[in-house]
Amino acid sequence: MTDINLSYNEKRLLLALDRAGGSATPADMVASGDFSLEVEIMGAASWLESKGLASVSEESTSYYVLGKGAGELPERKACRLISEAGGSLSMADLAQRMPGEDGIAVGWLKRKGLADITAVDGNRMLTLTDKGAEYLVSIGADEVLLEKLAHGPVPVSEVDAKIAKDLKGRQGMIAEETVTVRTISVTDAGRDLIQRGIELREEVTDVTDTLIQSGKWRDAEFRRYDVGTFAPAVYPAKKHPLSRLAADVRRLFTDMGFTEFDGEYVQPSFWNLDVMFIPQDHPARELQDTFYLEHPGKIHIDDEDLVATVKAIQENGGDTGSTGWGGTWSREMAEQALLRTHTTVNSLRYIAEHPDAPQKMFSLSRIFRKESIDATHLPEFTQIEGIIIDENGDFDMLVSLIREFYAKMGFDTIRIRPAYFPYTEPSLELEVFFNGKWMELGGAGIFRPEVVAPFGVKHPVLAWGFGFERLAMLKWGITDIRDLYISDIDDLKSNQVL
Repeated sequence: MTDINLSYNEKRLLLALDRAGGSATPADMVASGDFSLEVEIMGAASWLESKGLASVSEESTSYYVLGKGAGELPERKACRLISEAGGSLSMADLAQRMPGEDGIAVGWLKRKGLADITAVDGNRMLTLTDKGAEYLVSIGADEVLLEKLAHGPVPVSEVDAKIAKDLKGRQGMIAEETVTVRTISVTDAGRDLIQRGIELREEVTDVTDTLIQSGKWRDAEFRRYDVGTFAPAVYPAKKHPLSRLAADVRRLFTDMGFTEFDGEYVQPSFWNLDVMFIPQDHPARELQDTFYLEHPGKIHIDDEDLVATVKAIQENGGDTGSTGWGGTWSREMAEQALLRTHTTVNSLRYIAEHPDAPQKMFSLSRIFRKESIDATHLPEFTQIEGIIIDENGDFDMLVSLIREFYAKMGFDTIRIRPAYFPYTEPSLELEVFFNGKWMELGGAGIFRPEVVAPFGVKHPVLAWGFGFERLAMLKWGITDIRDLYISDIDDLKSNQVL
């Protein structure tokens, strides 16, 4: 006999099904006294089904039942009141006699042709029609259905769809319910096991101190557990993977002594572009790259000394030794309101408040660019920004920090190559090989004097901006950046916490 892998309830269920002729519903087995709870039956049935010893079938039937709003139809009551008034009744009198229901009653009287509305001496009168008079001595099809439902549920298939629709629309006069009947049947393998004999002995599932002290454990049959058998997956509550990655990034920087800083999404072009020594005819300012706002359209710059300094640097380099960009700098263009295109604006505002060395700041926040959505680009994404102000800061320190950051994130091999940005010198871009090609992760460099001079900074400022979503793609092998923001519950459930 091969029944050692069956639990006590599984054995009970097989024997109960055998007594019932091989097939039965949970309700039948509870009624026969074989089990006291249907949940016990379905639990055992699920395990028997996974072992091929039983099958569970379902048959669902929809029924109509009386709703909470069931009662006499308003039009029936209205017809009776009109008849009692001699066949004609003003709508004002009907409202007094049927408060709250008169409007519904009048609508159905007209819809069913039970009464006409006429004007008499300035009063709107309801007068019964011949059909209304007949209605008083007959019963409508909808009332026939309500009377049936008063004696119990009626299958949907036996009800006229139009009548049911009308009654369902009457503030829940009737409701639809679905009843599912499950039938458990023994399979051929189950019958074979039953024929070979099943010994039913109660099992011990919990070892207690009473069981041990009494000595009953010697004669007890302990429940055997098969660690290789099927078990339902359990999904614990956990944060979204992007939230966890953001926490990792923040922890890494704070452990290295950095301070987090953030600012507003909406910025004037002055802080987003002009202070960064980006010329006013630079392509980055074009509408195809930047989201400019209509409300507000302008943001006034209050610091007149800073405005004058930046204007001079843009036009002729000011006191930095640079030649600037030439031309005439436009304050109107600098005060245009936009959605920030990078979080470097956070770095600059932080530098303005903390110009003295040493300083270490990072930012993890949203930026906005008018990008076409594809597998590696989004118009709204997150940037990892940071700066170091240090009297000994140099390019080697910057490269070492970048390699250290990505090594702690799990990526030892990155490629660093020369780059050009208007606001850093020297400049670099970093890439990693992913999905068959090199993917750009961000840029970095040392701020030019034209950028930091307006704030009185006298030491090198190392700066970087890394892509957060692209880091997530690398970490989890995601080939389409859009998948990071699609709330697929199955993907979120299966995502590993560690």
